Amino acid sequence: MRARAVAAVAGVVALLAACTAPSGDVASPTSPATDTSGTSIAPTESASATPTDSARLAEVPDVPEPPEEDACYRLRFDDLPRTSSDSNPVPCGQRHNAQTIHVGKLDAVVDGRPTTLDSRAVQHQVSTTCPRRLARYLGGDRSTRALSRFHAVWFTPTLEDFGAGANWFRCDLVAFAGHERLADLPRPRRLAGLLDDSGALATWGLCGTAAPGAPAFSRVICSEPHTWRATSTITIPGGRRYPGTARVRTAGDETCKERVRRLSGSALRFRYGWEWPTRDQWARGQHYGFCWAPDRSNPSR
Repeated sequence: MRARAVAAVAGVVALLAACTAPSGDVASPTSPATDTSGTSIAPTESASATPTDSARLAEVPDVPEPPEEDACYRLRFDDLPRTSSDSNPVPCGQRHNAQTIHVGKLDAVVDGRPTTLDSRAVQHQVSTTCPRRLARYLGGDRSTRALSRFHAVWFTPTLEDFGAGANWFRCDLVAFAGHERLADLPRPRRLAGLLDDSGALATWGLCGTAAPGAPAFSRVICSEPHTWRATSTITIPGGRRYPGTARVRTAGDETCKERVRRLSGSALRFRYGWEWPTRDQWARGQHYGFCWAPDRSNPSR
C-alpha cells in the first residue's frame, strides 16, 4: 500500500495513500463454471419383461433446500472469497461471525436465454443485490456505512446443487475486526437498524493502530485498542474514469483539515490524515476518501 506518515499541524498538508478495507479483507466471489448433474435414463421394456422390471424408475436428484434468512454461521476468513459455503448454521446465541440477511432467487432467464452460474447476469444480480440489502438491513446513511467495518459477502449453490435445481443466492453480513480477522456479531435483532444509532461507530467503526501510512498502522474495528479513527468520508467529483493520483490526493485535503480543526476545538496544533482512493477502488465504485484524526476518546491511548 502506497503511504506517507501523517503528522500534520495547521497549515501543513498531510497526504496519505488509500484503502477502503485492510489488505486481504475480502475478495468479491466469482461465479463457478456451469455444470450439470443427475442425468436420468428411463428403462426400456421388452415383451418378456416382468412387472418388477417395468416398474424400475429413473433416479431423480432431490432439489437442495435454500438457506434460511437470519441464520448464523461461524465462518473462516478463507471462506469469504469462495463461491459456495459448506458451513452449517450455528445457534445465534452462540459465537458467530456471519449472519444471512437475505436469500434471493437467481434469475433463470435473461433476455430470453437461460442463465448459468458463471454468467455475467448472475454475477451482476448477486453483487448488486447483496450490498443494497446490507444497506437496507443496517440503516444509516452512505457515509456511516462506509465508515463501519460491516461488509456483505455472498454465496451461490455448488455446481452439483445448481445442476439439481437449486437457484438461490445468499447474502451474509460480516464485520472485519482486523487483518484477515472477522469480528463476532450480536444476535440478529440487535443488528437490524444498528447504524441508525449515532453511537454505533464507536464500536463498529473504522480505526487504526497508528497514524494512517505509518509503519505501525493497521486497520482495526473501533472496539479494539487503537489511536486513530476515520471520522468522515469526503466525496471526490468525477465520472467513471479515474481522475488521476495528483487530483485525488489533494481533492479532500483542505476539507479534511478543516473538519479535524473543528473537532480539535481551540487547539492551534492538531494532526489529521487524508486518505484517497486508488485507481482499482475507484473502478469498484469508491469515489470518496477517508478523513482521519487521533481518537482521544479511546481508553487505550
